Amino acid sequence: MKANDKVNVGIAGLGRSGWNIHARILKRLPEKYNVVAVADPMETRREEAIKEFGCKAYPEFDELIEDEDVELVVVATPSYLHALHTIKALSSGKNVVCEKPMATNLAEADAMIEAARKTGKILTIFQDSLFYPDYLKVKEVIESGKLGRIVLIKIYSHHFGRRWDWQTLKKFGGGELRNNGVHLIIQALQLIGNKDPEVFCDLQRTLTLGDAEDHVKIILKAAGSPLVDIEFTRACAYPQENWLVMGTQGGLTGNKQLIKWKYFNPEDLPPRKVETKPTPDRSYNIEEIPWKEEEWRLSESDYWKHGGIVFYGELYKTLRYGAPPPVTPEIARKVMWVIEKCFELCEV
Repeated sequence: MKANDKVNVGIAGLGRSGWNIHARILKRLPEKYNVVAVADPMETRREEAIKEFGCKAYPEFDELIEDEDVELVVVATPSYLHALHTIKALSSGKNVVCEKPMATNLAEADAMIEAARKTGKILTIFQDSLFYPDYLKVKEVIESGKLGRIVLIKIYSHHFGRRWDWQTLKKFGGGELRNNGVHLIIQALQLIGNKDPEVFCDLQRTLTLGDAEDHVKIILKAAGSPLVDIEFTRACAYPQENWLVMGTQGGLTGNKQLIKWKYFNPEDLPPRKVETKPTPDRSYNIEEIPWKEEEWRLSESDYWKHGGIVFYGELYKTLRYGAPPPVTPEIARKVMWVIEKCFELCEV
């Protein structure tokens, strides 16, 4: 293939993710991708895709992966089918983007990785939160060293409300841990580094009408890394900021639109030593910190370069120039490892 060839895509599943995320993103990248086929059991959705893309439309997944025009299959079918459909697509000679969660358990994730290895095809997982502008800014500030040694990182996603769709049911691989938790978990793992952390978890059913968890608390602890506190819930009436970072030279707070951080140079503080004598006027140790403050705001250009756009831009480099996948299956497997640990620790 020529390096400037478009990638012919087949989208499996035209629901929230397949249509509202993947189809919309791919349409905005016409110089790189061409949606040539879709698959969905609902006729109205197939007709909508034909009208939108002028593509072929199949009622069955197996028909899509038999289409010789399709080079890349986007697996956006229900979560419990991700492993089955990904392995089938890889075995049929297709490269695959699998929606999150990668699978419903670690064994399925391992089978998917083995299928990619055997077939030599590209497998990447749509964990686009690794390309979110706010996460990238937080990561940049932490890695700059301005905040000193990082002590604690809090990553929160708070909502309040009931859900009653298929993603609330265990039999379909539902629950907040797999649905939305994967985004925060993969960010946390990248901030911790290449380590297997200790995992503490609390899972609860609160407002959901289904039988899966909708309130999750995870603590990740690894030697030489900051403690990471992850919280995502549908039972928080007073949402807190998405980010809070504590360091020995400063801190950071913020959300997806605004990040603020302040820090100081330790050399700007007067020298001190421990004293055992009573403090003057029975006072506490207080000193003026010469803070430097900075902030980042989500710009319009940042917004239009959101995670999914960047993900597919990087994937094009993988498919046409041999660059590494935007999210390797091994990184996504680590997320599944944390999820499995959580389920081992908790019963819902």
